Amino acid sequence: MNHEAKRTTELEELLIDAEADDEVVQHSHPVVSRPWLLLLGLILVALNLRPALSSMSPLLAEVSHSLGLSAAKAGLLTTLPVLCLGLFAPMAPILARRFGAERVVLGILLTLAAGIILRSSFGEVGLFAGSLIAGASIGIIGVLLPGIVKRDFARQAGAMTGVYTMALCLGAALAAGSTVPLSDYFGDSWNIGLGFWLVPALVAALFWLPQVGHKHGAHQAAYRVKGLLRDPLAWQVTVYMGLQSSLAYIVFGWLPSILIGRGLSATEAGLALSGSIIVQLASSLAAPWLATRGKDQRLAIVVVMLLTLGGVFGCLYAPLDGLWGWAILLGLGQGGTFSLALTLIVLRSRDAHVAANLSSMAQGFGYTLASLGPFAVGLIHDWTGSWSAVGWVFAVIGLGAIVAGLGAGRALYVGVCSEKV
Repeated sequence: MNHEAKRTTELEELLIDAEADDEVVQHSHPVVSRPWLLLLGLILVALNLRPALSSMSPLLAEVSHSLGLSAAKAGLLTTLPVLCLGLFAPMAPILARRFGAERVVLGILLTLAAGIILRSSFGEVGLFAGSLIAGASIGIIGVLLPGIVKRDFARQAGAMTGVYTMALCLGAALAAGSTVPLSDYFGDSWNIGLGFWLVPALVAALFWLPQVGHKHGAHQAAYRVKGLLRDPLAWQVTVYMGLQSSLAYIVFGWLPSILIGRGLSATEAGLALSGSIIVQLASSLAAPWLATRGKDQRLAIVVVMLLTLGGVFGCLYAPLDGLWGWAILLGLGQGGTFSLALTLIVLRSRDAHVAANLSSMAQGFGYTLASLGPFAVGLIHDWTGSWSAVGWVFAVIGLGAIVAGLGAGRALYVGVCSEKV
């Protein structure tokens, strides 16, 4: 296989394996006795990686009023799960090597369910503690699941990438669009609206249970990557990942509140967010393919980021008559920014071991950086009493992402390589 063909194959597999440093795991060829059951389990697990985040935003104003939360506390509530995505992501490969990825996924699904019920049933303390647990759970599963997909569906990795992305978007969109109607249906209770997402987590755990007994070979660390934290290109990839994620989680956490402040009902605001997320599916699949047609990815990064900024500024300031057009523009931009961030990890790495470590760095530091955006929006709204001023936050983060992306989008490799130990 020539070099270009090899890179094309890698790009069709945008799922980075957290266990790529384990030689036995990577060279084993597990036999999946019931692939349909594994596929169903993977889809159900992936569906649960966003609802705990996107279900809160349409109800944020109601929850804040009910519990007497300030805008700063509400901002912390939107920040905490994102912060946990970064802080707990590095634990995923450690837990997988100790207990096995399948067993960890099952256990963490149960902790996700516990976090959801805790935040919906035990007042302000439960709200924050449950959000922390839910964010940590999503951070761990989000690192492990792609590796399981690549390992057990190696010959269908390209198609499975699409299925994985579709499940993520669908889960986020369903939660954003249906949480308020569920709350209204059950007597205007935000507790039930948030707590409902316990059900799909338990259903996923039930369908995942048959995978726990499967063995995929002994785990042994066989490769080591040194010097990544000293590499400027690795940091440019990480900063781009973090800043585009910051915009995404501001939209997840605050867009419904912004639209409610502009005069929409909570249901209408949730549906606008849901529609924007659904649109992300198209651009998340198309952007990496288009970006790899040129000599590098800098132009693609600028285009998708300008689409994102145009969409979000339209939602903030343009007449509401054209809201759905701006929401669609926002979704097209954000689907592209996310998938390009994943693409950069593959393109800037010389081999799968470097890619796995770069992915861990980009998620760990990147999501930690991303958590500052939602908190800043809450603080600025608290200080000014208006949503108009938060446009500056979007502008600063968007321009920073473009600058980092122009560095990360160059056709170069990070200056490290993997070493067998």
